[in-house]
Amino acid sequence: MKYKRILLKLSGESLQGGQKYGLSPETLQSYAEQIKAAAATGVQIGIVIGGGNIFRGLTGAKKGFDRVKGDQMGMLATIINSLALQSALEDNGVRCKVLTSIRMEPIGEYYSKARAIEYLEAGYVVIVGGGTSNPYFTTDSASALRGIEIEADVMLKGTRVDGVYTADPEKDPAATKFDEITFEEVLDRRLKVMDLTAFTLCRENGLRIIVFDMDTAGNLGKVLAGEKIGTLVKL
Repeated sequence: MKYKRILLKLSGESLQGGQKYGLSPETLQSYAEQIKAAAATGVQIGIVIGGGNIFRGLTGAKKGFDRVKGDQMGMLATIINSLALQSALEDNGVRCKVLTSIRMEPIGEYYSKARAIEYLEAGYVVIVGGGTSNPYFTTDSASALRGIEIEADVMLKGTRVDGVYTADPEKDPAATKFDEITFEEVLDRRLKVMDLTAFTLCRENGLRIIVFDMDTAGNLGKVLAGEKIGTLVKL
């Protein structure tokens, strides 16, 4: 097995599937099946999910919401997504705990590094909802922070795109994909892997990132098996 412990970052937008808003049962089921197969190999799995399928603080701020209130609404959206994924995982027979960075028992236990690691080592999939609990930070930053805290071997960033490209492949047909790239080169080329705060956290703490397409069934297993799909970002 290539990794002992991973932090899987899932996009909130991906959870809406073909819909324009909310949660797609088909996508949740696909993710649950992939995570179940991964957990069955013995790898310890921590998960952070975005909330963009329900509410995005920055978008709300542009529409007149107070930024802090908007970000807090976004944090609650990530907890809704965390509960939805927990439910899908448990339906598939996977033991799973939701920890929240904001106190809200009985919805989830209050997050601490010690508690998260205790559950991971006991064989639970651990989902951490609520972002960093602070406004002005994205769920990318939360996933970088949690990945470092739980001492993950790698952060797997599951998106709708199958890696890091020279330009946005949806806008530029000539864009080419990197198999591997260094943190420095990402910064020099100003490529959008994740926001700068999150990226800097990963770089400074040596947490490698693999960007891959989670929406293709079986891809999570392929990444964990060491297959060269997606893009590895390393020091």
